[in-house]
Amino acid sequence: MVRRRGSVFTHDGPVRTCIGCRARTLSSELLRVVVVDGAVVPDTRRRLPGRGAWLHPDEGCLRDAEKRRAFPRAFRVQGPLDADRVREHLGQLGKQVVGSPHDRQEARKQVDPS
Repeated sequence: MVRRRGSVFTHDGPVRTCIGCRARTLSSELLRVVVVDGAVVPDTRRRLPGRGAWLHPDEGCLRDAEKRRAFPRAFRVQGPLDADRVREHLGQLGKQVVGSPHDRQEARKQVDPS
């Protein structure tokens, strides 16, 4: 989690931005994705070569990234990219992963219904 103290961010590791929801958070909370043969694939070990992009392991963030056409921009490629392998990977992980920004928003709504 990135904490803000005054105008200076304090964190416990590298901070990255999710290309779906544009939230800044620790890279350990995000999934790295890369392009292989015109398809976006998850890089779970964070070792695949090439330009990477970061995404919350949440289907909502994937949907937002596709809707905003963020993948071609993040990877600096022309044309649409197939994200089916990332969608399959997220399906195996479950619908939502604890720690995604959507979980935090839902928790806040349950605690403070206003």
